[in-house]
Formats: sequence, structure tokens, C-alpha cells
Amino acid sequence: MENEKTVLVVEDEDALRLALRDYLTRQGYCVHVASDGAGAIEQLLDHEIDVIVSDYRMNILGGHYWVRFLERYCADKKVILTSAYLDSEVDHPFPVITKPFEFPFLAETIKSMLDE
Repeated sequence: MENEKTVLVVEDEDALRLALRDYLTRQGYCVHVASDGAGAIEQLLDHEIDVIVSDYRMNILGGHYWVRFLERYCADKKVILTSAYLDSEVDHPFPVITKPFEFPFLAETIKSMLDE
């Protein structure tokens, strides 16, 4: 699909990762997935990514170090963090969507970021 935007979903919960992939694909995005930060780096090296939607807390390369990596090496990407643990009212380098969240809300957030 020409002009199709690409989203990378980084989520360690299998069911949520696959559900987000399927939902965002139906919304017209090309979607790549990874279960942790290390897998996300592989996807970032292999594909042009417009938006990264990433869980904050993951066992392999997650949390503060993952956010620092995204700040330093993905400054040209739009990033959305998802977490049940981060407070969206506290200052973070990227927008935070608190889990659980509605998929249409995430899709609208992605669209708004891409329209900026």
C-alpha cells in the first residue's frame, strides 16, 4: 500500500501484542512486532518505522534503559509508551498511555502523532 505508515509494537504479553498487530493492521498500518527491546532493535534495523508503540516494563531491555535507548537512537521516530506502572501525569520523554487502554484510543493517538 503506497504511503502506508509503519508501526512497531513492542509488547511482552503475547495476546496483547498480537491483538494490537491485528487491530492496527485493520486500521491500515503496516505493523511489525517484537516481544522485547532486543527484538525491537532487530525490527528497527530491518524496517523503516514511523511510530513505535512500546510497553515500558519488559524482561529483556525494558524500562529506563529502553527509554534511554529510544531517546538517544530513535529521536527521529514517534514513540508512545504503554504501561500499567508509569503515571501519565509525571513528566516522561514520550507520551504514556496507561494500561488497560482502548485500541481505538491508541489508533487515534497514532494518527494524531503522524498528522503533526
